[in-house]
Amino acid sequence: MSNAFDELAKSLVQSLTRRAALKKFGVGLAGMALACFEPANQAKAATHTGYCSVRAVSTQKFHYKWAYDGFCLDTNGCIATASPDSPRGKAVNGGVTDAPCGCYKRNSPCSFTL
Repeated sequence: MSNAFDELAKSLVQSLTRRAALKKFGVGLAGMALACFEPANQAKAATHTGYCSVRAVSTQKFHYKWAYDGFCLDTNGCIATASPDSPRGKAVNGGVTDAPCGCYKRNSPCSFTL
């Protein structure tokens, strides 16, 4: 059994010169070193700041009031998502600002993470 292994090892080694074998070993070693020390490419969640989004709520026929809808609206990127900072269903007392991407209460800051 030992003889067969020796023969196989000799046939593999004979096809490479020492220089080529060392070169391949060095390239492999360098690749492993780079893989170990390469900083991890971690995607970080983006935090957005904005204002509490509001919507019109019908109270009676043709009568509407503003209420918080539980979303936070980033007016810079027109991105909105649910936010724990923004109340839901609470009535808004005036001061609603209209933007191309929705309505919001300017003095009610909030934030969210995507």
